[in-house]
Formats: sequence, structure tokens, C-alpha cells
Amino acid sequence: MTNLEEMGQKAQDAAFELGQLGSKEKNTALLTMADSLVLNTKEIVAANKEDYDKAKENGTKKAMLDRLLLTPDRINDMANGLRQVVELPDPIGKVDRGWQTTSGLDITQERVPLGVIGMIYEARPNVTVDAAGLCFKAGNAVILRGGKEAINSNIALSETLRHALQKVGINQDAVQLIDDVSHETAQKMMELNQYIDVLIPRGSGKFIKMVVDKAKVPIIETGAGNCHIYVDKDADLDKALKIIINAKVQRPSVCNAAEKVILHRDIANQFLPELYDALQANSVEVRGDTLSKAIVPDIVPATEEDWGTEYNDYIIAVKIVDSIDDAIKHINKYNTKHSESIITENYSSSRQFMKQIDAAVVYTNASTRFTDGQQFGFGAEIGISTQKLHARGPMGANELTTTKYLVQGDGQIRK
Repeated sequence: MTNLEEMGQKAQDAAFELGQLGSKEKNTALLTMADSLVLNTKEIVAANKEDYDKAKENGTKKAMLDRLLLTPDRINDMANGLRQVVELPDPIGKVDRGWQTTSGLDITQERVPLGVIGMIYEARPNVTVDAAGLCFKAGNAVILRGGKEAINSNIALSETLRHALQKVGINQDAVQLIDDVSHETAQKMMELNQYIDVLIPRGSGKFIKMVVDKAKVPIIETGAGNCHIYVDKDADLDKALKIIINAKVQRPSVCNAAEKVILHRDIANQFLPELYDALQANSVEVRGDTLSKAIVPDIVPATEEDWGTEYNDYIIAVKIVDSIDDAIKHINKYNTKHSESIITENYSSSRQFMKQIDAAVVYTNASTRFTDGQQFGFGAEIGISTQKLHARGPMGANELTTTKYLVQGDGQIRK
């Protein structure tokens, strides 16, 4: 057996054991994992510093460095995320429905773990903890494969979690990290369909597409966020300005940050100069179409490539449209089906936008930055699903389960 096959077998064994645990045992383990993160903060920060310093030397962008950085506060936030998962209902054993057939069979449909989940992700060490905690809550073992930029951080985090499991007498192979960050090993992981039940990629659109194209393991697509904010002709412009700045600037490297602003022609002349100045004050480069540049000459001309690009950076592109129909058509053409928002005081426009936009999450008068497991009340999340099968939107513990039919008979045979 190769090393990955051994990990896969260990994960399957651990998943079987996890499936027998009750809520109390799982929650005790999660609390121990959270406490261990805080206790090991010094060691984790030291490991992260190695990754951060190397990434900085390699010229990594500021926004991506922010994703990589771990501080005592961020480690405490991760620990609190695990504690929030403890407070969530245990999805395992939940009965979705039950009935009796004409033949007298009693049937129930219950929630059960998926089994072994593979996580493959880029330089975001917080995913290591979020994924481990949520998979564990839902009774799944997890095999983690992070990016090379965060390898030292991920080793420190995963070892902390494994030791915590060992401390409470639970199979530590419920959480395993692949420490070989070569492309060859990543490819082998994506083909490990005899051991991994589902693979969840997190990262850039390009990274996710690569995984989708190469994997033999079933996939739940997450992450890529070319998110738009449409400012309608009936918008409250003060509200619009506040929302756009928050959605773009608060954390530009995350998948729910706004990448595009669509303006109705009727408010563009009034609103765009003010928006441009506010974005410039926050060091955001503004790109735009011909109409936008005619209003603010300093705007950088946008290319066709811009409309489909997730920047993950201090860049935003602006387009002016004649109607809400044009806005919806443009967004549905270029979005990644993640999160979209309309700013309007017109109820009919709001309902049209929310009904016709094809995305996992659609907002009225709110920042796209709320597309997040903790903000939705799920605690830590494993990702934002942008596909339509099995799960869509922020994925909590319930989305990491499947169902099983339990049929109770009393000697029935089919005639």
C-alpha cells in the first residue's frame, strides 16, 4: 500500500469508530480540541511565522498574506468556532421523515455521516481547523491537504487536534494531514475514490477548476466568488456606498468580497464619483466600462477578462446598465453562483432580483460579506457550495451528512 492508501484505510477505520460515538463524546472532544489550540498558541504562531516570512519573501500579495497570517486572536477565533460547533444540534440520527407502507413496513429516513471527507485547499490554515471540527461533529473522518505556503502552520494545527483526540481516547486518525505538498501527491489524493467518499476543494476559481477536471472522487465545489453588487435606480445611495466599501475592503482576499459593482444609468452620474473617491481612499483600484470612464476619466479601462475575474485583491470593476434586466443578465453571465446583492428601496425590483439571479445566496440591501457559516448561525463552515446538488451555500455540519433508509418489518415478503 502507498502512504496515501494507508491514510485512506486509517481514515475509513476511524470513520467507523466515529459513527458509533454519541453527541456528548463528540462535543467533549471538540471542546478539548478548542482548548488545545489556545494552549498551543505560541507553537502555532511560531510555525505560522515561518510560512508567512517565506511567503512575504516570495512576493505574495498583501491580501493573500492576510489569509495566511495566524495571530493569537485568530487562533482564539478558531477555537471559538469549534466551541460554536459544540452548540449546534448533532445531525447524526436526525429523522428527516417516517411513514408506514401499505405492506406494513415502517420506514424512517435518518441522517448518517458521509464517511471519509477529503479537503484540498490553498493557503488558508484556518480551513484545517474548521474542516476538522465540522467533519468530526458530523461523524466523518477527514484527510487534509493544504497548500505548500501554509505547510508548517497546518502541521502544527493538525498535530494539536490529533493530540487532543488522543487525550480523550478517540482515534486520532479521524484527522490526518498530508504533509507532502507535491502536485503528484495531490493528484493521487484526487483519485483515491476507494477510500475518500467526497472531496471538497477550497481556493481560487482556477484551483477549483483544476480539481474538478482531474478528480475521480465525487466533488462538492466551493469557494470561487466573483460577487456583484447592483445599485438600482431606486437605491438609497448612502446605504449603497457603505455596503460596497464593506464588501470590497473589509477582507478583499475572501470569496464573499465584492468584485464588481453594477450601476443603473439613472444614478451613475451622481453616485460614481463619490464611490470612486471612497474606493481610492481605501487603496482600491477601480476599473470600468466606457460609460464609467466617461464619468470618471481616472478609472482604468476594463477588459472582457475583468468581468469574469475574481480578484481577491484591492481591485473592483464597475459597469453601467440601462435596466435591472440588463444587470441580471450580466450578473448571471459572469458570476460564479456565489453571492450577489441588490441595493434598492423598490420592493418589486428586490423580488425580481432575488428570484432571477442564479446564485447560492442573494441579498437585498446587505453586504455580500455575510455569506459565512458563523454569520448564518452554523458555527465554523467547511466552505460555500456554489453547485446545486447535495448542498448549496454555507456548509455546516448538516451538509456533511447523507441519509439512510431504515426499514422495520415483521415477516413481510413481496408478492
